[in-house]
Parts: sequence; structure tokens; C-alpha cells
Amino acid sequence: MGARSLRQRLMRTKNVAEGDLTTQLKRCLTTFDITMLGVGHMIGAGIYVLTGAVIKNTTGPAIIGSFFLSGVAALLSALCYAEFGARFPKAGSAYTYAYVGCGELWAFIIGWNIVLEHMLGAAAIARSWSGYLDALMNGYISNATISTIGPLAEKGSLIGTYPDVVAVVVILVGAIFIAIGSKAATNFNTFFTVCNLAVISFVVMYGSTFIDFNNWQGMAPDGIHSRFMPYGVDGMLAGAASCFFAYVGFDGLATAGEEAKNPSKSIPHATYISMAIVSIAYILMSGILSLMLPFEAVHPHAAFADAFAFVGSPWAKYLVSVGSICGITTSLMGALFSLPRCVYAMADDGLIFGWWARINEKTQTPVNAVITFTFLTAIIALMFDVEALVDFLSIGTLLAYSIVSASLVILRYQPSAISAQEPHLMDNGGRLRVCIPGLSPIIDRMEPGYSVLYSLIFMIFCITSFGALLASKFHWTVFGSILLLLTIIGGIGSLLFIDMHYQNRQQLAFKVFLVPYLPAASLLINILMMTHLGVMTWIRLGIWMAIGFAIYLMYGLNHSKEEKAGAEKITKSSTYNSVIIASRITDNV
Repeated sequence: MGARSLRQRLMRTKNVAEGDLTTQLKRCLTTFDITMLGVGHMIGAGIYVLTGAVIKNTTGPAIIGSFFLSGVAALLSALCYAEFGARFPKAGSAYTYAYVGCGELWAFIIGWNIVLEHMLGAAAIARSWSGYLDALMNGYISNATISTIGPLAEKGSLIGTYPDVVAVVVILVGAIFIAIGSKAATNFNTFFTVCNLAVISFVVMYGSTFIDFNNWQGMAPDGIHSRFMPYGVDGMLAGAASCFFAYVGFDGLATAGEEAKNPSKSIPHATYISMAIVSIAYILMSGILSLMLPFEAVHPHAAFADAFAFVGSPWAKYLVSVGSICGITTSLMGALFSLPRCVYAMADDGLIFGWWARINEKTQTPVNAVITFTFLTAIIALMFDVEALVDFLSIGTLLAYSIVSASLVILRYQPSAISAQEPHLMDNGGRLRVCIPGLSPIIDRMEPGYSVLYSLIFMIFCITSFGALLASKFHWTVFGSILLLLTIIGGIGSLLFIDMHYQNRQQLAFKVFLVPYLPAASLLINILMMTHLGVMTWIRLGIWMAIGFAIYLMYGLNHSKEEKAGAEKITKSSTYNSVIIASRITDNV
């Protein structure tokens, strides 16, 4: 097999009929079910565990600004997800979207990282659930386990200080509901989500009777910053980066696309409804918390329960604790729901072992995937200190969001059929709207959409270079300042050039507005966050990807459904043509 043939196979795209609703899974989920799934996945560990630590150590009361900024950033990605949900209502989330828009290699990279994201996320949430229960019992569970078995490792190491059996039990119980069926799982999730929302309403209404605006006024202990923003603007921006990951549950909505009754409408509607509910809840709860007590006194792990004890209302502490456990439970259910469906999508396409794609005839769920990856998640929760791997969760998420945004731009600027009756007649999608002297003749000789693709790649290069310069502080040098200015000019210029092209006129139930500017803003924010992650995060990613590539090259490359479909004709990938410019592929390869 030649290098050229290998590149063609790696970059082939998936052929999916837009609006295709055929599936082996049971279509039983309504918009309400999917909205509750998204709300439950997001409002859980994020609000109850993350908020206290961010207020105390990073932002102070300015956390409300952090949640607003991170909510806007998440919304940009969510809108891109919503359009893809309307285009291709298939399970797999960003994985399927990348497969359709960019090519098989990119899809595998995203899918493999999403699997890891959901495994580590579920393990971390299960440990949070166990830790919250342990705190309510004054450390009885951890102390009893350590005294019986002994400590496993020192605090702060990769291995946990003790084997968390409670976390394993919680994961197994959640997996049982997932395996029984989607409707049972979503009913279970909806019940706990409603309980959680009721407790959130209680926290906002009852907590507002204890607010003291003096906690937002005056000077911080350092005598430099205000009490509202004690860590300065940098602290608020750093808090936004942390708070961003409290919103990542929305990508789990797309994994329900293959089980939704009307996915082209349910996925977009559930996405922005759940985002609105979650954003309002985060801002209100964090604002009330920062007004109830000074930011220095906020408990970093059990913030809301401790706040009511602080103001002299201990009975409310226990009610809030029940809501916290309900919220963390719904986050766990969201992660456990999404995990086997991402595995199923990859296995069904043949990129990983097909045994995981088998559907149970009775429950119509991917039971094999549920069993295997529940076991792996339970092992992680039992043995590892998942807090040491939190950064590892973020990089896969940001990479997925970035590729989805890029894929959306690619698809918007490809020609589409004018009508179903005349599929051979194409619109002007991907062609220049204006005449550029000296450049228009060259672009006109290209296939429609290729000039947009090249510009998009150059814009991503400029954004990545911009982020690397900022992260390395090299921009403070004279040469670094010149490079920074060039990346800004190049990025803006490529974006404006993309906007000079016609978009296709394809009709969808939901379309993102202000394309290409909103997807470009999403790319900017996500890539900037990625470039500021630590070196160890990139090293761990490299190890995980090495394992994934070994599976893909030895198994997935030859068992892919597109490999079989390509026996007569290899699917052409625009991504391949953009990267390997020197090796142009024709439609008849």
C-alpha cells in the first residue's frame, strides 16, 4: 500500500444522508427528556464542587462575571453542535460531526478523546459524590476505609489515598439504569434533576434573606483590589477558564440524537434551553453565595452547605446537601449515558472493535459497551486520585469543540443541490462573491470551497501561534510583538476572505447565524485555552493517543465501513486535499 493510498484512507469522509433517521436504537426521547439530560449533566459537580474553590482561590465575588464569560464561550460551541444535530441526527457527538466534515482520522482523534473525557469525568464525579457523603458523615467512610485497608498513597499523588468503594457502587448502580434502557435512564435523571432544581430555587430564595452587600464593597485584604474583584481581571479570566468546564455537559445532548423522536428539532431546542437554564442558575447561585459570607470564608468543597451553617441556619445545610447529592448524581448519569453511545458510534463505524456495537434486542441499548466501559470507569474511580487528571479532561473537550466549529465552516461553504428533484444542479456555495484582481482567476480554477478551506487552515495556524506567543510570554519581546501583530493581521484577513464567499442555500431546521464569525470566535477561545494547558497534559494526551492509534491502524483502518464502501470508489476528503496540496486527488481515484 502506497503512502498516497494510505493518506486517502485516513482522510476519507463518512457518507451520511442529511436527515437520515435510521438506527438500531430506540427513538423514545422527547425534547423535555433531552433538556433534562443536559441540565442534569451540567448542574451537578460543576456548581456544588467547583464554585467554592473558584470563589475562594481565583475570583472572589467576580465569579458571576466568570460564569457569564464562560457561558458565552460555551454557547458559541453549543450553537455549532445544534446545527450539526439538525444536519446529522446520529449518536457520537463531535465524533460523527468530524467524520462527516473533516475525515476519518480527525474523527477518530476526537472520538478517542471523548471516550477518555467521559470515563475520567464519570470517575471524578463518582469520587465527588462519595466525598460529599463522607463530608456529611464527618469523614467516617474515609477513616474507616483507611483504618481497615491502610492508605494507598500520599495525598496529591496520582493514586488515591484510599480505595473509594462507594464511588464504584455509585457507578455500578447508575450503569444498571443506563443498561435497562434510555427511557428508564432519562426518567431516573429527570427525577433527580427536578429535585436539584427545587433545591437550587430554595438556595436562591432563602439564601437571599442572608445577603450582605458589604461582602461586595470596600477593599480586599491586599489593599489593592476591590472585594468584588480581589484577584483582579486576571483572576476573573482565569476563573472563566475553570468555570467553562462546568458547561461541558451540553455535548452529551448530541449523543442522544439517535434516540430522539425528532432530533432535527429536539437537539437544537434542548441545547439552548438547557444552556439558558444552567447559565441563570450558575450566576444566581454563585452571586447569592458570595453575598452570604466573605469570599475568604467560603468552603472550597462544600460551599453552599457550609454557607448556611455560617449564617446560623444548620437545618438548611442538610437540605442543601441532599440537593448537592442529587445534582452530582445527575452529572454522573449524564456522563454514563454519553460514554457507551460514543463507543457505540465508533464501533458501529468499524473504527474500534465491533463487539461494542452490538445492541441488546430487549433494551435496545449498547449493553456490551456499557459493561466494558463501566468496569474501566469503576477501576479509575476506585484507585486513582482523579483530581490529578482534571486538566487531562479539558484538552480533549476543547479539541472536540474546535474541530466541530471548523467542520461547520467547511460544510457551510460547500455547494449543495438546488433542489431534490435536480440533484445535479448545484448552488454557488464556496465561490467568491466579489472579484479580487489577480486572485479571482486562480480561485475560480479551484473546486468550490477549497479556497475557504485553505483560508480556514491558515486562520487556525494564526490563532494557534497567537495563543502560543501569549502563553510563552514571548510577545513581550520586540520580535515577539512583531509576530503577534502578524498573527492578528493574518487571522483577521483570512476570516474576512472566508466571508467573501457564498454560503450554500441548504435549508435546515436550525442554522447558526453570523457564520463564519461565530465559529471563528469559538475557535479563538478554545484554542487559546488549549495553548495555556500544562506540558504534562500534552504528554498524557500523547500517550493516550499512541494507544488509540495502535488500535486504529491495526484494526479500524481495515474494518471501517468506509473502507468497504470505498472498495469501488474512495471517498474524497477535502481535508486531505487541503493538507496534502502537492498530491491532488481526483474524484475518480
